Amino acid sequence: MTQVAIYAIAILGLNLLTGYNGQFSLGHSAFFAVGAYTAAIAMNHFGLPYLLTLPLAAVISFLVGFAFGFPALRLEGLYLALATFMLAIAAPQLLKFSLFEPLTGGAQGLVLMRPEAPAFTGLDDDQWLYFISVIVMLALFWLSGNLIRYRIGRAIMAIRDNPLVASALGINTPLYKTVMFGISAAYTGVAGALSAMVVGFVAPDSFNFLLSVALLVGVVVGGIASMRGAIFGGFFILYIPTVAESFADVFSKGLSWAAYGVLLLAVIYVMPSGISGLIDAVIRRIAQPKQAPRRTDCASCIRATLAATVLLAATGAGPAAAESQGITEDTIKIGNIVPYSGSASAYGNIGEALKACFAMFN
Repeated sequence: MTQVAIYAIAILGLNLLTGYNGQFSLGHSAFFAVGAYTAAIAMNHFGLPYLLTLPLAAVISFLVGFAFGFPALRLEGLYLALATFMLAIAAPQLLKFSLFEPLTGGAQGLVLMRPEAPAFTGLDDDQWLYFISVIVMLALFWLSGNLIRYRIGRAIMAIRDNPLVASALGINTPLYKTVMFGISAAYTGVAGALSAMVVGFVAPDSFNFLLSVALLVGVVVGGIASMRGAIFGGFFILYIPTVAESFADVFSKGLSWAAYGVLLLAVIYVMPSGISGLIDAVIRRIAQPKQAPRRTDCASCIRATLAATVLLAATGAGPAAAESQGITEDTIKIGNIVPYSGSASAYGNIGEALKACFAMFN
């Protein structure tokens, strides 16, 4: 469950960029690595307390994402995906580079001392890390809700829907897109720092391109532009590969990825808007009031009633007409005079007939 919370934070960061701002990224494994190595280096080489490494990882990851967002401003769609793909491929190789090896440990990675739970809590180390991860996840979800609800959220969604219109409305499109790249990277960096503490080890090959694909799968399965969908996506990318491997072992050990692909296709086919979208659809269906069945065609009834009342008024038929027409000492009455227009028409034959018809069917 601790790892689910960590993945949910990373998926939320990617969803802010892709789902809410419309920028496609395949390089978030690099930001995950930046956060993880920031925490590992700060704890191992500088003796920084583990809780202080979280905001440090967020700041450094934000700066890296912000710096990458500038050259990516002119890229959209597949071209942006290719640029971020390059970032995911290059990050593990840079961590192995001999110039950085004294800090990163090269291909061997770094071993961390796992944080110990305070004695007054009565918790073991795993439980303590679980509560830290959940508290951080809830805090970041709260920040994301405020971010989306107010001005910056409306701006980034306007950019996603139509960048030209957003620019015409005075929104600084380059600035918002670059800032969102940095915020998304900061979220993912915090997730990487928490993952390094939980696992107690970081190595370049742990942050390969498959991690970026897994995070993107979590966004799609959980629900694009859905914050609670990040939690469902975290469960999916953590447990479904294990389920697929167990299922494939029944037939052949080499079919685990094939089984995972089949399960993923089935989920996308059944829930094209993600798990969160399916839940919303079910809630709307349950909350929708049931309409009473109609006994007959109301439109036909209205037409028939209208025709009958017009004929009645035109011919002067009926008791009222018989009493009203004729010559008296001071007036001459011809037929039945009914006001057919204006507010007084509601009191005529036609108005009363339509009123009775609507009352019957409503």
